[in-house]
Amino acid sequence: MPLRSIVTFLFAVLLSGAAQAATILVWGDSLSAGYGLRPKEDWPTLLQTRLAREGFRHTVINASVSGETTAGGRTRLSAALDRHKPDLLILELGANDGLRGLQPALMGENLSAMIQAARGKGAKVLLVGIQLPPNYGPAYTRRFHQTFTEVARAEKVPLVPFLLDGFADKPELFQPDGIHPTAEAQPLILETVWKGLRTLLKG
Repeated sequence: MPLRSIVTFLFAVLLSGAAQAATILVWGDSLSAGYGLRPKEDWPTLLQTRLAREGFRHTVINASVSGETTAGGRTRLSAALDRHKPDLLILELGANDGLRGLQPALMGENLSAMIQAARGKGAKVLLVGIQLPPNYGPAYTRRFHQTFTEVARAEKVPLVPFLLDGFADKPELFQPDGIHPTAEAQPLILETVWKGLRTLLKG
């Protein structure tokens, strides 16, 4: 085979591999940003390792910001979509809205707007919900949690109902503030997210 043909073939292979690679953008708050953890202990980093092990050639970009609300995330998202051009968005916001007692209806509007913005750029979306502790009152906590279900249904996106599912009642898996999970809890979070994510990956 002539040298020029070999070079052309190898270049085509490289381009093909690049085209197959995809980007996952994690858009969350401190629960995804790795608050209080050492580098590489957070669940988005563990997700990158899991993807490679499962044979998926995806790159995970964790753009989560501690303290972020859905309003803040909505404001920042457009620029992030243009910069990273994700194929898939994991939307994990709302916890700080709840902790501040903000209106669930406004949270729902922000979540819907972010989902629509991501889909407008061609990205699939996985919505991740959160639950509040009972001291916020049964009416508010119920309405807060229902908002995630309603948004997912209206926007027709898959939902992970509760990021901390399976260990929220285990204080030993939380840092001293009682809010942020420890490093030992990160694999549990990953498993919860993975259940909702794998269908989108295969699709």
